[in-house]
Amino acid sequence: MRLFWFVLLIVLIVFCDQASKLWLARHFSLYESWPVIPGFLSLTYLTNTGAAFGLLAGHPAWWRQVFFVGVTVAALVVIVVMHHRLRKRSGLYTLGFGLIAGGALGNLIDRIRLGSVVDFLDVYVGSHHWPAFNVADSAISTGVCLVLIFSFFFEKERGKTNEESVQK
Repeated sequence: MRLFWFVLLIVLIVFCDQASKLWLARHFSLYESWPVIPGFLSLTYLTNTGAAFGLLAGHPAWWRQVFFVGVTVAALVVIVVMHHRLRKRSGLYTLGFGLIAGGALGNLIDRIRLGSVVDFLDVYVGSHHWPAFNVADSAISTGVCLVLIFSFFFEKERGKTNEESVQK
């Protein structure tokens, strides 16, 4: 049953990510910005040919494409294997890994289709801007945080339970 929720979450994240990017492309010109919360959040149509924070953006396009597609496919394989191994421990692993996989697929679709990733969420305070991101990036970040936090606390509690049963 958790496999169903894992796949459903991936599909939902990819749909929301691609739908938001399609809406943006239809209503904004590249680099156009519209303040949502003045002084804090704007929708700004940007593209990113690099990785997070524009890393590797200066490398040749063919090299970036092969690298990012390969890394994403390898990461997706690892995510599926980890989900398979840990899903019975808690549904939170299903949630976390589903968010990560959905986000990775959303950005992979952009890379294959456009050669870059569409970013549009621009968070800032005054003139200090966080790098722009999208729904897929948000899902990946949230999923990683959930998996790490749950792993830390779950495994810590699990370790205490195992130690107590060994000592008895």
